[in-house]
Amino acid sequence: MKAGMTIQPRGDSCFVESSACIFCMCFFAGRYALRMLGFNLVIVAFVVGATSIMPNPSVPPSHVAVVAAPRTDEGILDRQALCIKRAKESAPAPIVFVGDSITQAWEDPGAQVWKDSFAPMGAVNLGVSGDRTEHVLWRLQEAPLTRLQPKAVVLLIGTNNLGHGTSNATQTLEGTVKVIETIRTQVPEATIIACATFPRGEQFNTMRGDILQINQAVARRFASDDHVVCLDLGVKFLNPDGSIPTALMPDSLHLTPAAYAIWAAGIREVFAKLK
Repeated sequence: MKAGMTIQPRGDSCFVESSACIFCMCFFAGRYALRMLGFNLVIVAFVVGATSIMPNPSVPPSHVAVVAAPRTDEGILDRQALCIKRAKESAPAPIVFVGDSITQAWEDPGAQVWKDSFAPMGAVNLGVSGDRTEHVLWRLQEAPLTRLQPKAVVLLIGTNNLGHGTSNATQTLEGTVKVIETIRTQVPEATIIACATFPRGEQFNTMRGDILQINQAVARRFASDDHVVCLDLGVKFLNPDGSIPTALMPDSLHLTPAAYAIWAAGIREVFAKLK
């Protein structure tokens, strides 16, 4: 199986119901035929409740992407602890950044752009390299954003759920939605600038398709929420032929200073419109 490909389970209600109908038709047709041949059958019937295997929209999803979990890999524990400390001890900030390595790297290749654009505003960076949605949920649980009183929260999360192979597209979407909803609950007056996951992989690939579908679904989910702005800059990171230039993403995933300048411009444009 190619990396990034997902298998969709055949667990939808139409499949279950039609299968049940076919089974019943065959069962009774066979029973009638046997009677016509003179056989008397003693039939013990039992019913399996179809509702138990049909999806129930009232039951929240339960998989790794939506279950808060801390990082346990030793190399990142210090960074995780630092971000929790920042969330608990930093002065109130007008803008807070939450995400994975691409957000953390505002402190490395993005440092000059950060210094020019966001440091003067007192922005707080809560990016942790390698984080997935479940890790962000855990950090929000340990150190809610409430006390920071941000005017805006810039969120970029989800690429590692797919890249690490721990979640499929549907699960990554549900994890991303839960992160956004958690932030909305913690800082209801803030605007969440939900950045669409950036394209990854130099050429067209299956994971890019998953990313596009997730981005579309997130935008549709929060289309009527005035406190969520979905910022999709993906097209700005592509060549005309759809490939990703090394001048913006040398490994077709992480950003160069030039790419951080593009991202910053998009964020500033949204932030400038906030009341």
